[in-house]
Amino acid sequence: MRRVSVAIAAGAMAISLAACGSAEEAGGGDETATAAKGDDIKVGLLLPENQTARYEKFDRPLIEEKIKELTNGKATVDYNNAKQDANLQAQQVDTMITNKVDVLILDAVDAKAIKNSVQRAVDAGIKVVAYDRLAEGPISAYTSFDNVQVGKTQGEALLTALGDKAKDGQVVMMNGSVTDPNAAQFKEGAHSVLDGKVKIGKEYDTKEWKPENANSNMEAAISALGKDKIIGVYSANDGMAGGIITALKGAGIDVPVTGQDAELAGVQRIVAGEQYMSVYKPYAPEANAAAEMAVALAQGKSLDSIAKDKVDSGSAKAIPSVLVDVTSLTKDNIKDTVIKDGVYTIDEICAGKYKAACDKIGLKK
Repeated sequence: MRRVSVAIAAGAMAISLAACGSAEEAGGGDETATAAKGDDIKVGLLLPENQTARYEKFDRPLIEEKIKELTNGKATVDYNNAKQDANLQAQQVDTMITNKVDVLILDAVDAKAIKNSVQRAVDAGIKVVAYDRLAEGPISAYTSFDNVQVGKTQGEALLTALGDKAKDGQVVMMNGSVTDPNAAQFKEGAHSVLDGKVKIGKEYDTKEWKPENANSNMEAAISALGKDKIIGVYSANDGMAGGIITALKGAGIDVPVTGQDAELAGVQRIVAGEQYMSVYKPYAPEANAAAEMAVALAQGKSLDSIAKDKVDSGSAKAIPSVLVDVTSLTKDNIKDTVIKDGVYTIDEICAGKYKAACDKIGLKK
């Protein structure tokens, strides 16, 4: 499958909105004074958790590197990880305010709970870029992937894997955490494809996206439906897919399972035939967009040349946004995606027990 091209195009129209929760209000302040800072700016970066490999391995270094590049190495980045604790993240926002960062890149643990913290930051003159998850409150910009399309991509892949067997049993849906607005969009996209094509026997919203919770849910689904009735599992990400597959193996069930994030363990499970697919999300375009918008906002510049999209949250309208496209990752296009983009090497994917499986599918140097 061909990788979908990433669109981060210029030409978004400038907006003028009413004061109630508008993106203009969120980005308020004295632009002349802010622009005088030049490249000598301080950027706050708050990421939500460290259980998913992507945040520490990809997002953080990519964002930090791009900010340094855009500011000739003069900017400083204050970083913290909330470790899946919404209360801790609220405290971290307060610390960023105390440290007087010029702009904050925020990937919320709980998009709704963080609203008051976002407001405090804005009241202190700090503009907020919502990263990967659409935080509530007066944010100035947002970047993520097309999350509804992610769910559609997963659903379409599952239907392809099931083929003529789609009506022969029941599918289990393992959605993400209700505190993550992305999870609702993944679910929406998946249902738009799966509804009417398969019977959904059990569906779960998995607390905190934890693999162990997905494992427990899957064991409960197997007990309730019977192992001979389950024909496939929609898993919203790779971490949960790992927990799901452990439960399936324990029950002697071999069915297609979806995923997301193209984590190394997920890619290896795809190579081994344990997981059918993942959604490959190229982190560099998302990270670069966040860095570009944050630097522009800190310097008092327009986002028109960066953000071509507009999205609405529950508390703001027409937020300048960059939405990045995704690719369905299967054993057939590993070389053309994660290896080609330098995310992993063949040696990393095919290490140890996975070498024979790699050889079998022709994944060699």
